[in-house]
Amino acid sequence: MMMRRRMGRPLLRTAAVAGGAYAVGHHMATNAAEDQYHEQEQDAQINSLADQQAAAPTQAAAAPVAAATTAPSGLSDDSLNQLERLGKLHETGVLSDAEFEAAKQKILQGV
Repeated sequence: MMMRRRMGRPLLRTAAVAGGAYAVGHHMATNAAEDQYHEQEQDAQINSLADQQAAAPTQAAAAPVAAATTAPSGLSDDSLNQLERLGKLHETGVLSDAEFEAAKQKILQGV
């Protein structure tokens, strides 16, 4: 009878340790899988935001370029050249604000 007890206790101890190790390992694997899932979700959100930000400047930059390339209707090349020269003179300070506005109105009324 003594033989059974001695063999049984180490066997029970081994089973308890193995069961505990399995439970800890399973718990750690589950946590690792959850962490990986959350990281993948975050990566997807970051990529989505990056795509949106990359697309936004392209759309915003396209509008001013399109507006700048279309010339106002009714203005001839000569009128546009005169307006450009007036603008440069105004920027350099040769023309005052009032003089610039008066000259600009003359050119635009001549159209």
